[in-house]
Amino acid sequence: MTTTLRAALDALARVAESAGLDADAARAEGEQLAAAVAEPAMGAFGAWASELGRDADAQAFFAAASRGRRYRTSPTPLASELANTRPQVAQAYAAALGQVAASACLLGEPNPQVAGAAAAASAAQLPGAGVGAMAEFERNASGVLAGVLDRLADNQRRLDALRGPASAPSEPASPPAEETEPAQPAEPERTLEELLAELDGLVGLASVKAEIHRQAAILRVDALRTKAGLKVPTITRHLVFVGNPGTGKTTVARLVSGVYKALGLLSKGQLVEVDRSELVAGYLGQTALKTAEVAARAVGGVLFIDEAYSLAGDQYGEEAINTLVKEMEDRRDDLVVIVAGYPGPMASFIAENPGLASRFRTTIAFEDYTDDELAAIFALQVASADYDLGEGAADAFRAALARQPRDETFGNGRFARNVLEAAIGHQAWRLRDVADPTVEQLRTLTAGDVEGDA
Repeated sequence: MTTTLRAALDALARVAESAGLDADAARAEGEQLAAAVAEPAMGAFGAWASELGRDADAQAFFAAASRGRRYRTSPTPLASELANTRPQVAQAYAAALGQVAASACLLGEPNPQVAGAAAAASAAQLPGAGVGAMAEFERNASGVLAGVLDRLADNQRRLDALRGPASAPSEPASPPAEETEPAQPAEPERTLEELLAELDGLVGLASVKAEIHRQAAILRVDALRTKAGLKVPTITRHLVFVGNPGTGKTTVARLVSGVYKALGLLSKGQLVEVDRSELVAGYLGQTALKTAEVAARAVGGVLFIDEAYSLAGDQYGEEAINTLVKEMEDRRDDLVVIVAGYPGPMASFIAENPGLASRFRTTIAFEDYTDDELAAIFALQVASADYDLGEGAADAFRAALARQPRDETFGNGRFARNVLEAAIGHQAWRLRDVADPTVEQLRTLTAGDVEGDA
C-alpha cells in the first residue's frame, strides 16, 4: 500500500514526539529530505507543496532541497542525535525517515534517479547500519517502490502508444510480505583506537588524518596533565574545515565528535549539522533564540556549521554569530563547534570576526580527490550498499568522471554518490520485467546502469 508524503511526515512527527524530540523540527527535516529526493522529478515541486498543504512555490521547494541534499548521504541532525544518545530508539526514527524518502518517490513524474536517491537516503539515516539498511528500506517501502515502477511503466506505455503498436512491459513482481525484526541492542561505545582506525581507513585525506591524530594526541596529554594536577595551556578545541563540496568534511566531523567523546572531553559525542537557515530567523531577536536552541541541542557533542561564511554580511547573520560566540564561551566545557566551507570565503569570515578568530585557531584543509581516489570511493559506496560492479562498470564510472569539469562546483565524493544513486535506479528499471531475479542480478550494476542517461 502506497504511503503519501503527508502521512509519512505525520508518522515521522509521532515517532519524534515519542522519542522526546521536537515534532516540528522532525517534520522540517523530513520536508527537506523529501524535496532533496524528489528534486530530479519533473513537477515535483507542485506535488510537494500540495502534500504539505501549501501553494506551489518552486523557490521554496528548491530551497528545501538544497538544505536536504546532505541527508542523501548522511543522517539528519535529529537522526544523528538519537544514534549517539539514544540508539535504542534511533532505528524507529531512521525507519520513519526512510518512509518519508520512499513517499517522495511519487512526487511529480518519477524516474530511476529518484528511486536510487530514496534508497541511498534511507540507508544513510542510521550510522553503522551497513548493508542491511538497503534491505530495511525495501521492506518498509516496497509498496512505494512498486508504485514508482508502475508509473514508470505507464509512462513507457504512453510513449509506446505514440510510437506505434508494441508490447507493454509486464508489471513488476509483488514484493515479499513485510517482516518484523526484533529490536536491536544498543551498540557499545567505540574506543579512541577504533575511531582513529576508521579515520585512517578513509580514502585519501592524508593531511587531514595527520592533523586529527595530532589534535587527539594534544588533547589526550592535556587531559592527563589535568588529572595529574599540572598546568594546562589554553588550547581551543574548535576547528575550521576548508575545502570544496564532497571532500569528506562531514564524515570527519562525525569522527571528531566520537574522538572527543572517547577522550572524555565531551559527554555525549553527537554531531548536530546545520547551515544558515537553521540558525537565522526572520527578524532580530528571534535569531538569537533560534541559534541558542541549536547550540543547546549540540551540548555534549559537536555543532557542525556548513557554509558558515553565509552568516556574514547582514545583521541577522551577525546576531547569530554573536549568539554563537556567547554559547561557545558559556558551554566551553561540553561543546565543540566546527565551521566549514570554501577556503577563500572561510578565511575572510574568520578574519573579519574577532570573536571567532580567537576561538578558531586550527584550520584543516580538505583537498579535492584524485581520479583514483574517487574510483576507490565509488567502489566502497557500491560495496557498502550491497551491490557489485559488473564487467566494464568501473570503467564507465571513470569515463563519466573524465567528462566532469573539475572546478569549485564539482561534487567530489558527492559525484560518486550521485552516480551510484542513478545506477541503482537504472538497475531497477532494467529488471522491471524479470519476475524472479537472482541474487546476482539484484546485486550487479552493469556498465549501462552506471552510464545511465549519458
